[in-house]
Amino acid sequence: MLVEQSGITRRELFTLTAAAVAAAALKPQQVAAQSAFELPELGYAYDALEPHIDARTMEIHHSKHHAGYTTKLNAALAGHEELQALSIEQLLADLARLPSEIQTAVRNNGGGYANHNLFWTVIAPGGSGAEYISPTLQAALVAAFGNHDQFVAEFSTAAATLFGSGWAWLVSDGAGGLSVQATSNQDTPLMVGQTPILGLDVWEHAYYLNYQNRRSDYIAAFFQIIHWGEVSRRYAASMG
Repeated sequence: MLVEQSGITRRELFTLTAAAVAAAALKPQQVAAQSAFELPELGYAYDALEPHIDARTMEIHHSKHHAGYTTKLNAALAGHEELQALSIEQLLADLARLPSEIQTAVRNNGGGYANHNLFWTVIAPGGSGAEYISPTLQAALVAAFGNHDQFVAEFSTAAATLFGSGWAWLVSDGAGGLSVQATSNQDTPLMVGQTPILGLDVWEHAYYLNYQNRRSDYIAAFFQIIHWGEVSRRYAASMG
């Protein structure tokens, strides 16, 4: 009776309900199609790097900043199925081929996504000493910097003297050579065809709660938690 009084027949009501159910069932698939990239798990607890990096900083850094880059990257790629099929490295290696209206968004948020993906893996609870550097990487460090201490000094200087926000990197050229570089904002050596194998985030959100303006203390702490086994693996992979 209520159906008839509303002007909708039972058959029409059934059709509308079925359509609504079908639309609801499709919605997760549509969202998934537009979410090519996912926020990775850390692999350790937020407090696992204390006292070098505090738990609150890690939580905000991962669940807010990195998550934000991930969400905005996916939003920029929405509707570009052919781009969603590419890896983040492929996207960043040739930004000029992207539609002009999304180049800046992919550069900033794709860079932030890739940079943090690396960062979480090259640091680890307790870190590992220089003795865990592979013989191949050790030889490359000596060839490029003379010795390990000189590498630490050059990397620390690059991180400390970078004006504003950005990253310090140990970069592989793919032919065995290494260099220390610094990039502003969320730019990455991937954008110029090189491979970062170690990176330090020197945006203030990475350290300010614990270190305030003492960036040099944060940089020194970073060397206590480097996962040299992972850095060595990345170096080997960079040479194919």
